[in-house]
Amino acid sequence: MSLRADTPARPAARVRRFSRAERWIHRTTAALMGVCVVTAAVLYIPQLAVLVGRRELVVRVHECAGLALPVPVLLGLVSRAFRADLRFLNRFGPHDRLWLWAALRRDRRRQARPAGKFNAGQKIYAAWIAGATLVMLGTGLLMWFTHLAPLVWRTSATFVHDWLALTIAVVLAGHIGMALGDPEARKGLRTGTVSEEWAKRQHPLWRPRP
Repeated sequence: MSLRADTPARPAARVRRFSRAERWIHRTTAALMGVCVVTAAVLYIPQLAVLVGRRELVVRVHECAGLALPVPVLLGLVSRAFRADLRFLNRFGPHDRLWLWAALRRDRRRQARPAGKFNAGQKIYAAWIAGATLVMLGTGLLMWFTHLAPLVWRTSATFVHDWLALTIAVVLAGHIGMALGDPEARKGLRTGTVSEEWAKRQHPLWRPRP
């Protein structure tokens, strides 16, 4: 009986999901958001404030990171791929309602959760975080430039800023938790490509380019 080497398995096909510009936008925005969350924790948690010290420096870093937060998205608008994905994120169709209904019922069957390039959960998250960022920027400016508004406005801005910051931290923790549970999605953000099998399973309505 003749022996022969096993034929090596053909590598799984991969498709492009994100451009280099989109990956840069995501990483930079995530870094700035992380700085905002960490510095906010230092400012509002007494134990961390005592441990770190340098409150004035922490405040300045927090303010600069907050002001810079929209910059990656604004610069990214020159990217055609990024603009195209923004259009996908802004479209909410009948299949998105089916996806949400299945998610509420915890139905994990592929046919019960139809999704294009982005599923309904990702679209809602993107819209919410964009709106929350703008509100945080506006309330932060009122808190920073005290001469811009009367005291009652500044007091209200502080209340909204503080509680919305807590909400953002909780939502971001959920977002990171979902990402940790999907290695292929993380690989797509890291390398720009995902496996064709993953794309068909998680986003069956998406027609990616190889």
